Order: sequence, then structure tokens, then C-alpha cells
Amino acid sequence: MVDQSVRLGRIFGIPVGINWSVVLVLWLLAWSLAQDVFPSVAPGYENWSYWSVAIGSALVFLGSLVLHELGHSLVARRAGVAVRSITLWLFGGVAQFENDTTSPKAEARVAAAGPAVSLALAVLFAVVAEAIFALSLSEVVAVGLVWLSFINGVLAVFNLIPAFPLDGGRVLRAILWHRYQDRIRATLTAAQVGTWFAYGLIGLGVVVFISGPALSGLWFVFLGWFLLTAARGEAFVVTEQAALANRTVREVMSPDPATVPASISVQGFIDEFILRHRHSSFPVVRSDGTVVGLVTLEAVRAVPPDRRAEITLDQIAVPLVQVPVVGPDDPADSLVSLIAAGPVSRALVFEHGDPAGRLVGIVSASDILRVMEGVLIKSS
Repeated sequence: MVDQSVRLGRIFGIPVGINWSVVLVLWLLAWSLAQDVFPSVAPGYENWSYWSVAIGSALVFLGSLVLHELGHSLVARRAGVAVRSITLWLFGGVAQFENDTTSPKAEARVAAAGPAVSLALAVLFAVVAEAIFALSLSEVVAVGLVWLSFINGVLAVFNLIPAFPLDGGRVLRAILWHRYQDRIRATLTAAQVGTWFAYGLIGLGVVVFISGPALSGLWFVFLGWFLLTAARGEAFVVTEQAALANRTVREVMSPDPATVPASISVQGFIDEFILRHRHSSFPVVRSDGTVVGLVTLEAVRAVPPDRRAEITLDQIAVPLVQVPVVGPDDPADSLVSLIAAGPVSRALVFEHGDPAGRLVGIVSASDILRVMEGVLIKSS
């Protein structure tokens, strides 16, 4: 995946980046403030004054998002969690952690830190705005500060909604984690609540789209879709981690996979192997038993029917050097990234992890899902 963020620098040693989508959001915010909000609330100023304060307010709001995520990050550091980076994008910001919190109490503190920072900023901006009003200074600047106070308050309150993966949903997970003493079960329950909330937002967006401002309706739908995807993704990741933790590749792989000769034609492969074996991929071996690659049904389908009798498997197989290779005693949690990065979404398992050794198994995404299903059953 191409990284679409631009590095801004480091704060407290934490890399901070910005996604291209933030530029669009900042422009829309500044345009709305300069053309509509500020002129209606503080009339009588020159257009450049509105635009100056609007752009400044948008940039300060961007800084507020950074401080929100820094709140999470610095508290996470104190809890022993390594912080990888902070990235600002369309819906705000996200702090990426290298590892998870180890207790419900630490989870709750990390989750609550961001909204606490936003609430503090809301109060600070309100106090400064009130001082400017009291001193009869620039009204449009004071209005900009009032807007910053309002938007930070909204950010804090919205994030405190107990719908995973919002901050409030993470606090809910911490509470359920403490109650169940099971992080997986707590995550799945919190993610389910987040899913219901996301569907509610999507439904609200449809109603608003039909009966009110179409743009607002689309925004609710888009936000609901994002939360729905994020909730499901978080649930999948935590289940995946739990399923593979403390396991070896041997416990996940399908042992002794059926192999096919490198010299056989594609048509012969279809007639002799595909119809007899319910597999979607096969290691390809030479006559001396050396594995040279992996052939998939997708590759077979790509061969024109009139050429299947003349093309051999070694011509369409993915070469072994491009296929992830692991050993049976390797940690299973390394499989996910290897399979995701590989061209065939599978890994071959050799004795001692040596491609020159004996082939003992194969691992596909379905093997990992099978293990995950067992974890889900135990946690339900």
C-alpha cells in the first residue's frame, strides 16, 4: 500500500504525519467559516479579516487534533505502550501503537486522555474568547475562538460515545475487560455496540439525505460506514492476534499438501488433480522432488483453453523465491504479514524453514480463519 501521508516532523519523539484528505477538510472549514459563519455572527469586517481568522482557526483546529492524539500517546507511553506514529486524516487523527495495553485500567486511561485534552482546549478557548469580548478587542477573533471551543467540545463529546472504536468505545471495552477478565470477549462486545451505532448513523444519514440537506446526510452515511469498517476491522485484528499468539506454524498449517509435477500440462493438471483434490493451490515439484513454485487455480483459469495442452505448470507457477517460506516451529503470528505481502496469499512450510529441505505443510488465509473460528467459539 502506498503511504498517502506527508511527514510533518516529530513531537516528543513521535512522528506526526498528515493525509492529503486533511487539506480538503481544512479548505472546506475555512471556506465555510469565512463565507458564512463569521460574517453572520460578526458583521462589518473586511473579507480578508474573515479569511485570515478562518484560515487561522482551521490551522489551530488541526493543532488541536494533534494534541488530542498526543494525549493518547503520552499516556500510552507511561503505560508501557510504544507509539509508532500519529497521522491526521479526513475524520481527525489516529495514534498507532506498536503493542496493546496490558490491563483494563491502562486501557481506560489511554482512551480517556484524548477527550480530556479536547475538553481542556474547549475550556481554554472559551476563556480566552470571553476575555477578548470583555476587553472589546477584535470581535471576529473572539468568534473564531468560540468556534474552536465549540468544535473541540463536539470532538470530545462525540469521541466519548461508547461505540468502539471511538474513545468511549475503548473505555467500554476496558470496563467489559475488567468484568469478563477476557480482552477478546470485551473487544467483540464493544465492537458489536460500535457496529449498531454505525448502522444508526447510516440510517440517520439516509433520513437526512431524503428530508434535509443532502450533503449532511452523505456525511453521516460516510462517517457511519467508516465506523462500521473500523469496528469490524478491530474485532478481526484482536481475534487474529489471540488466535495466533503462542502458537507455532505447525499448529496452523495444513500438513503434507498434495504436490503436482512441474512438467505436467495445464490440461493434465485439470484432469488428474483438480477434479480429485479440493485445493485452490498446489506446490509444484520437479522429478527429484525439489519444490520450484506454487500454482493456483487463478493462474490456471488465466490460460486460454486452446493452449492448456501445451503449457506446463512450471511455466505458470509462482517461483519459489516469491512464495513466503517458514519453518514449522516458527511463531504463527508472523504468518499474517508474510501471507499478506506475498503474491499468492499462502506460505509454504519446510523443515527448519529451508526451501531445500522437505516440504511439510502449507498455510493459507483459510487455515488462519479456521483457528480464529475456534477462538471465537471459546470466547462466545
